[in-house]
Amino acid sequence: MDDRTVIRPAIHDDLPFLANLLEELFAIEDDFVIDAQKQIRGLQLLLDVPNSTILVAHINDRIVGMVSMQQLISTAMGERVGLIEDMIVHSNFRGQGIGSMLLNSVITLSKQLGYGRLALGVDLRNTSAKSFYTQLGFQSSNMGLMYRLDNQ
Repeated sequence: MDDRTVIRPAIHDDLPFLANLLEELFAIEDDFVIDAQKQIRGLQLLLDVPNSTILVAHINDRIVGMVSMQQLISTAMGERVGLIEDMIVHSNFRGQGIGSMLLNSVITLSKQLGYGRLALGVDLRNTSAKSFYTQLGFQSSNMGLMYRLDNQ
């Protein structure tokens, strides 16, 4: 890992770079369609809505990774919980500890916010991502994600 790696909150000027990262993420996940305008709109909402955050990994004035987290309420737990929506490190920077830095930073933030649980979705075919999340303490669940698009 480059000792110049900085984890910081995203700002509005970062949006085009973050959309590029999401393009790389969505290219490996069949469930999502790459649409830069939609991705920028979603990122904008995350930056503007309370109780959500985007953290970026920054090296030499270049954004090389990101993770986003939103607050939800869990009736099962009776408390606030966090949901990681997007986690990506640019392919040229993987294997350098940047993903661990990002995820550990969002875990720390979720603890500071008093979240009782932190959840994320993972493409079940992405065995390296599943292994990475397991190494950082995430456990598999019997609950699966299902989607319904309102425009259908």
